[in-house]
Amino acid sequence: MTSGATPRAWQRMLSGRRLDLLDPSPLDVEISDIAHGLARVARWNGQTSGDHAFSVAQHSLVVEAIFRQLNPATPDELLAALLHDAPEYVIGDMISPFKSVVGGEYKLVEKRLEAAIYRRFALPPHCAPRLKDKIKKADTVSAYFEATLLAGFTPQEARKFFGQPRGITQDMLPIQPMPAIEAQRLFLKRFEAIEAERATVRSEA
Repeated sequence: MTSGATPRAWQRMLSGRRLDLLDPSPLDVEISDIAHGLARVARWNGQTSGDHAFSVAQHSLVVEAIFRQLNPATPDELLAALLHDAPEYVIGDMISPFKSVVGGEYKLVEKRLEAAIYRRFALPPHCAPRLKDKIKKADTVSAYFEATLLAGFTPQEARKFFGQPRGITQDMLPIQPMPAIEAQRLFLKRFEAIEAERATVRSEA
């Protein structure tokens, strides 16, 4: 790159799309790219037990399952829960302590990507506060089980950071780390099932 040249701010996806990180367009977002990327991004910086990384795609399935258990939800809300970490297919899963160090620029990029992804699938660009809180609660419950079952936290440590889950037990959740290709397949399968529910709702409206 020559001196003074504008640095490249887009990523080429396997679908062939070029996603601009500074100004992401919904037209450049494909669910196949999201599923592929999330299935290959490790939660907890890869510091989990098992033969496979616990991927963000699998985490997303767990969070959506918890969200569904805890809330009477519309198909649109279920999709928002499934896609709650979708920007990480581009920017990776930055652990919370490092997010605190990096600060606002990271959050700005994440918000732009979130808006583009949600618009691509005909959702509001950002979750309403009440829905966001419900998804965050499901995310925190998932983090408790991931921490204690996979990431080496004691129950006491996990309760300190994430609280004690109520109404959810580990046997309800697909928590055992799975191969990336399986996490990708199941993420896409759940997406397609929710999309079918959304189509039914629209046809009945």
